[in-house]
Amino acid sequence: MTLSAAIRTGDVAQLPGKRDEDWRWTDLRGLIRVLPPASPAFAGEVGEGPFGPAELTIVNGQLRGEASALIVPAGESRTVRLRFVSASAGTSHGVHLGVEVADGASLILLESYEGRAADYVADAVLTVGLGEGASLERIVLTDDDAGAVSVSTAIVTLGFGARLHQTVLAGGAKRQRIETRVNHPGHGAEVRLDGVYLLAGQRHADQTTVVTHEGLGGVTDQLTKGVVRDQARGVFQGRIVVAEGADKTDARMGHHALILSERAEVDAKPELEIYADDVACAHGNTVGALDEDALFYIRQRGVPEAEARALLTEAFVGEVVERIEHEAARAAAAAWVAQRLGG
Repeated sequence: MTLSAAIRTGDVAQLPGKRDEDWRWTDLRGLIRVLPPASPAFAGEVGEGPFGPAELTIVNGQLRGEASALIVPAGESRTVRLRFVSASAGTSHGVHLGVEVADGASLILLESYEGRAADYVADAVLTVGLGEGASLERIVLTDDDAGAVSVSTAIVTLGFGARLHQTVLAGGAKRQRIETRVNHPGHGAEVRLDGVYLLAGQRHADQTTVVTHEGLGGVTDQLTKGVVRDQARGVFQGRIVVAEGADKTDARMGHHALILSERAEVDAKPELEIYADDVACAHGNTVGALDEDALFYIRQRGVPEAEARALLTEAFVGEVVERIEHEAARAAAAAWVAQRLGG
């Protein structure tokens, strides 16, 4: 059961709900009683995205231009700005995009989800294939409407020696979910999955990842940090599966969150499923408040309390932002964080 299937068929019974274990904190079936009508074609201008002029723009689920897939040939390198824009209020749309990075090729994918209207339902599915020795750095930045339901799912299959580095920056929506599923072959392949969520008001963001190690000698490194305030809700679900025979796997996961008000909520479920013996795997999870001693120290130097809290919060999530390799994307991510905290 998926949002994609529900939009395609118009059947709300296809929506995932709280009885589905992976969706129990992001219940769509209990939220959506009737799906909105299909989004119309949108011919208007949508301006530039957060990363600048885009090579690929998808508006209301329709790709502008002739391409139906993003392909990087063997040995080539590309940087692509990919925008998903929802531009019609009270409507629903979905899209499926294929991404192929051939053997030895590299792609920097600067991906944004932008709400230019209210109360839409949007779904995007990316199927991503990385060839042998290929490289993908994927930076995802969300700016959905507060009343929207927005789901993005990436299904990534790696070749031997491939490298995937991903950072998701989520600002939430009425319901927002960014899901990544990785088929990890081992054999020198490397995965880094990072995330930040900054939530206020009644926004909800869900970052869910599943990495399945299927062969020898794979590496996964994961770090997610979140900050919630007001009545916002953050969800982190990370699962690393080490299959039988995937010896020499090195997999580490960390999730850390700050709750800045009494009515905010964080739900976290880090998981390791290990069916091999010779592995190095660990996970950590912390949820707490700002360090009052550090806050006192900064305020003693004449910094107003609101500014001091923002500085500490920015430093907290800055560890994730600094891991972004692409310089312009790192700057855009830092600006997004500063804007969210300033608000």
